[in-house]
Amino acid sequence: MPLPARSEIALLLALSVAACDKPKPAAPQEQAAAPVAAPEPPAFTGAADTRNKGQAAPAIPFTNPDGGPATLATFRGKPLLVNLWATWCAPCVAEMPALDRLAVRDKARMNVIVVSQDLAGKRAVDPFFAKQKFAALQPYLDKQNVLMTALKTENLPTTVLYDARGKEVWRVNGALDWDGDAAKALIDGAI
Repeated sequence: MPLPARSEIALLLALSVAACDKPKPAAPQEQAAAPVAAPEPPAFTGAADTRNKGQAAPAIPFTNPDGGPATLATFRGKPLLVNLWATWCAPCVAEMPALDRLAVRDKARMNVIVVSQDLAGKRAVDPFFAKQKFAALQPYLDKQNVLMTALKTENLPTTVLYDARGKEVWRVNGALDWDGDAAKALIDGAI
């Protein structure tokens, strides 16, 4: 195959350089963004489920607020409300203040704990708790989601009430207004 003549190479070189020097087309002007309405607060859609009534609380370890191990058995002797939640879960975050008020209001009758399912653990949960300044709730962690697996739930939030012996009474899949009449009736009917 014969090599191209010098004149052909020069022409190709000139064309390629000329292509690089072409001015870029003007970028279309961005349209002004329309104001975005604030998102609606998530609806409280949780309802009680008693299909697992009587099952023992799983003996799965998770992390207590001090960084040590904890299990649900730690709380036996008093009814226990366990809420599985995550910082990225809008319904979870929406119900946390009411869970804190419930923990304060019913501390003589039951324990209330919230166990984060955030894979980032303390990096996600500590800033959230610092901002919220809860009166009673403490940051329990389950970075491996072992409680979700043991409880056979894929939903967040999931809240389970255990009796003083560590047996499940009911669970709520989804958010619930823990200040409302429905939650009060559920709790009063169980403890």
